[in-house]
Amino acid sequence: MPKIKLLTMFRLGLFQMGLGIMSLLTLGVLNRIMIDELKVLPSIAAGAIAMQQFVSPMRVWFGQMSDSKPLFGYHRSGYIWLGAAFFTSISFLALQIVWQLGISLQTSGWSLTTNIWAVLLGLAFGLYGLTLSASSTPFAALLVDVSDEDNRSKLIGIVWSMLMVGIVLGAIISSRLLNTPEICGTAILNYDPTQVDKVANIPILQATINPVFIIMPAIVMSLCLIATWGVEKKYSRYGDRVMPNTRNEEIKFGTALRVLTASRQTGLFFTFLLMLTLSLFMQDAVLEPYGGEVFGMCISDTTKLNIPFGIGTLIGIGSTGFFVVPRLGKKGSTKIGCIGAAVSLLLIIFSGFNTNQDLLKLGLLFFGLSSGMLTAGATSLMLDLTAAETAGTFIGAWGLAQAIARGLATLLGGAFLDLGRLLFSTPVLAYSLVFLLQALGMLFSIWLLKRVNVTEFQNNAKKAIAMVMEGDLDG
Repeated sequence: MPKIKLLTMFRLGLFQMGLGIMSLLTLGVLNRIMIDELKVLPSIAAGAIAMQQFVSPMRVWFGQMSDSKPLFGYHRSGYIWLGAAFFTSISFLALQIVWQLGISLQTSGWSLTTNIWAVLLGLAFGLYGLTLSASSTPFAALLVDVSDEDNRSKLIGIVWSMLMVGIVLGAIISSRLLNTPEICGTAILNYDPTQVDKVANIPILQATINPVFIIMPAIVMSLCLIATWGVEKKYSRYGDRVMPNTRNEEIKFGTALRVLTASRQTGLFFTFLLMLTLSLFMQDAVLEPYGGEVFGMCISDTTKLNIPFGIGTLIGIGSTGFFVVPRLGKKGSTKIGCIGAAVSLLLIIFSGFNTNQDLLKLGLLFFGLSSGMLTAGATSLMLDLTAAETAGTFIGAWGLAQAIARGLATLLGGAFLDLGRLLFSTPVLAYSLVFLLQALGMLFSIWLLKRVNVTEFQNNAKKAIAMVMEGDLDG
């Protein structure tokens, strides 16, 4: 099989760029509209959005399906295309439910109808998460299929760098979208559920935002097709790597789950990914409110906080794949990233006590840089802890760990902020509690990382998988 070229690596990255754009539309735009403009309770808004992560156990199934049952003649590409067509469409549906939730809240408060719309919104995000998993899990498995050990870290560096390009683009779009005088001022800095005299003009918001949720998802779908068209057919090594008795429909879902538990290193790495991802994303639910309540920033300005973070992550991922991992190794790069992230979070805390916006942005830049390093290192490590025979299943498991942690991070970020407000009367102390717990989680992740042994996994995986498969075939 031909080796994947640099241009094709960047082309594959277009898919991740699209996912970055979509994440800003959901987390950056929908989240802010619900909490700040429509006055939806933050716990309900965060809970609805987190539903896309809590359906993540299906990632294992989608990965296993892409291993065993080709779609449209391809193991990976068919699932990628079909899933992308659905999640780009569902994003617009979720926006329409948000409008109805806001209208019901303005007219009747938290009535039965309003609660029904809130439930429907959670279901819509759950469906969004399912279809996103159906696309992104086979895509990650495709990266395993088309790469070799000597070029995999470069491929990961490029592809995940493109994800951050999409996030930065999404942040720029969101900030321009929200840069209006009507939604900037002291009235939006504090949430008061009894406030009824100041409400958002929903028709004006609809006229501005609806076209964005048509045009941008259409662009994302186009990027998906451009990124993956013809790649699997030309570069995939899947057919050459799998053992004869693990081909196609012979791998059943129950067998796939036993494969995941065949090596103790799988459980260790699963736990490490849980803690790392939880520590990395807990600020998602509180960062923009932190800028508003502590620094007095407008919505458009707090949305721009994603830009220094995104640029830092972009630099971190790109440099790590090409320069850091070859020198420090994958575990070493991940460890340095965790330490840097913990220090950056302390800098973010310190900026709040001085209400220094420049220091906050510098802290976010370094946090992004550290996040990029640990993401590139951990992702490369993840692919080393993935058996080629059942790549989709393993990628689904790793995606499951990350998705569960991201969902928990969204909820815990808000919960710890509420706890901080109960413990402290000063807002900066309440927010600092969240950031401090993140930093401690990063240090605990390093302790778990020390116990991950790639050599042990690689030495035992093939034998363990063969035993599972043999037992399954013997009945």
